[in-house]
Amino acid sequence: AVTRDRKAFPLRVDPDLWSAVERLAATDLRSVNAEVEILLREALRGRGIKLDAPQPVRRGRPPKKED
Repeated sequence: AVTRDRKAFPLRVDPDLWSAVERLAATDLRSVNAEVEILLREALRGRGIKLDAPQPVRRGRPPKKED
């Protein structure tokens, strides 16, 4: 499986805009980071830019190794 690192960067956002994104994320049961990523993908798709589907993040414990 191909793993891609996530790009981290600081972002300055109007406090009212950030509050709205936080509320939307809470409504959708997502992190604010995931919500921002979804909103960016929707905006790009609206402008005709196609992206590959995001790689799902593996969660939980790694599988046990058998000896």
